Amino acid sequence: MNNEVGSYEAKTKLPELLRRVEAGESFTITNRGKVVADLIPADSRRQRAKLAIANIKRMKKHVVSDEDLMEMKQEGRK
Repeated sequence: MNNEVGSYEAKTKLPELLRRVEAGESFTITNRGKVVADLIPADSRRQRAKLAIANIKRMKKHVVSDEDLMEMKQEGRK
């Protein structure tokens, strides 16, 4: 997150921050210099979740051939 905003400023400028988030910007909200939250566009969170699910599905599609399976079995794998 590039834009850091203090909690007081976030409270007082919330409508402006929401407009900017809607336009695609992201903010990290801090309280006394400590990071407490990220304000990100809702679609970016969904996109990341969809990408993660697609990656998991792609990894699960790894197929072992019968020949490879027999070779592994002969090497002592079960």
